[in-house]
Amino acid sequence: MTHPENVQSLELKDLEDKLDQLIEQYNSLKNENNSLKIKQEELVRQKAKLLEKTSLARTRVEAMISRLKAMEHGA
Repeated sequence: MTHPENVQSLELKDLEDKLDQLIEQYNSLKNENNSLKIKQEELVRQKAKLLEKTSLARTRVEAMISRLKAMEHGA
């Protein structure tokens, strides 16, 4: 091998290494993104449940207040 071929071979090897690193980073980020999407979906479900519970609690408290007011006016 001549000197320019050695340099070219080293440059090609360096490029291959960089490409391997990029592929590794891509796969890592892809996995992280999928995990975050799953976590986000779970948080959205939890939020919906909490909103439903809050609404139910509000309705029950309002009903209790109404009954107390009715008792107050009836007494």
